[in-house]
Amino acid sequence: MKTKVVYKSSIFPADIDCVFSLLRNLETLQYIAKPYASFTPIGGNSNIRWEEGQTISFKFKLFCFIPYGTHTIHVIDFSKHSIYTNESNTHVPVWNHKILLNALPDGTTEYSDEVEIGAGWKTIFVWLWAKYFYSHRQKMWMYLFVKK
Repeated sequence: MKTKVVYKSSIFPADIDCVFSLLRNLETLQYIAKPYASFTPIGGNSNIRWEEGQTISFKFKLFCFIPYGTHTIHVIDFSKHSIYTNESNTHVPVWNHKILLNALPDGTTEYSDEVEIGAGWKTIFVWLWAKYFYSHRQKMWMYLFVKK
């Protein structure tokens, strides 16, 4: 299956410890994903803190109202500088997501998302949606820091 990659990078006005702490919480994902997507844990556990080795499944909705199957996230690596997940969805079998964090000397953090997407003939459409989604996510991250 051919795949396509989405890449987006930003400088966040927070130190790496602050960014990493926020990354550990499901609430952060739910906040930065809206209104492009919603993730509701299957089984109702909303106190999820991401850890290496976890596999968690979600009811996934496009634009927070269109059911789009079950999205499963398997956490391969979860450290302060590198997070890597193998994800899949009922309609998107390959969604491999790498987050890199780099502490900068001025106390800010370089944050990047790199996502490999494979969905057969739907790949181009999912990739286009993901380009907007990850741009939106990083803007929402900025709002998180403004709110603090």
